Amino acid sequence: MASASQGFHEDESRLSARTKDLHRALVSLQEELEAIDWYQQRADATEDPELREILGHNRDEEKEHAMMLLEWIRRKDVVFARMMRLHTSAAGPIVSEEESEKSAGEAEVEGGARKQGEGERR
Repeated sequence: MASASQGFHEDESRLSARTKDLHRALVSLQEELEAIDWYQQRADATEDPELREILGHNRDEEKEHAMMLLEWIRRKDVVFARMMRLHTSAAGPIVSEEESEKSAGEAEVEGGARKQGEGERR
């Protein structure tokens, strides 16, 4: 998951210290999320109750690490902070009506493009 972002994509000498630190935090967050997924799968797969409990505990520790990284990113990136305020801790649907309509429109366009493309291949 995080392997594509392990290194810098641009010449490191041209990157600010802030960008380098944000990159480090973002890659670390990806790794924590990947670890959560691995532990969840392992906990589901095992038939040993004690091992399931240990794996669940480890998974939840990774969640704590991920949240600490998210908080660090929030404090360092004003746009990220604004998006977190806008999209978290609110009741109701996660996707607004406007976003739902936009997504539905994009799906129709994509579906139409696929149908047209399918006809051309025949």
